[in-house]
Amino acid sequence: MKPHTLFNASCLLLSCLLAANAHAELYKWVGADGKITYSDVPPPANAKQVERKSLSSDNSGVPLPPELAAAVAMNPVTLYTAESCAPCNEGRALLKQQGIPFSEKTVTSNDDIAKLKQAGGDTQLPLLVIKNSKFRGFNSAEWRTAFSTAGYPESSKLPKEYRYPAAESAAPAPAPKTKNAPEKAPPESNRKSESESGIRF
Repeated sequence: MKPHTLFNASCLLLSCLLAANAHAELYKWVGADGKITYSDVPPPANAKQVERKSLSSDNSGVPLPPELAAAVAMNPVTLYTAESCAPCNEGRALLKQQGIPFSEKTVTSNDDIAKLKQAGGDTQLPLLVIKNSKFRGFNSAEWRTAFSTAGYPESSKLPKEYRYPAAESAAPAPAPKTKNAPEKAPPESNRKSESESGIRF
């Protein structure tokens, strides 16, 4: 039996549990026979490559169907895009067409570019990241195969009330510091004059 078929079967077994408990846990492991197993029951002691994920509602607050929730938990999807990027728009449209939850990271600043390089190794857009797998540039056939391999349904299973999260900067600016208390001046011995270092403290 193919791993994808096992995945579908295991997701059906999880449906009752997920309906009753939004914080169920999913386990993935490789058995002695080399087969990949997904289950809400902890794996046997001799299992290899064990992964454990918490299954809950997506960030939208809308509970996802079991098969889709399992794929999101095990293989989260992130899309890096930029404005005026036609391939980025095509990639985003494909994700939504197939009903795949994803987080979108926009690249506009030098800090964003640095994050893009860190995530994908270069600056080609769009960049699709499925857990640890990276796909540079848009290729519909390659992306569809990657989604299937990651356990995502071939057609959209998203609830009608689901709303995709808003895109955010790849390198969001740090939150401003609160000014609840005045900063303490450094000890006199640590201070340097501007003439000594050229830097003001």
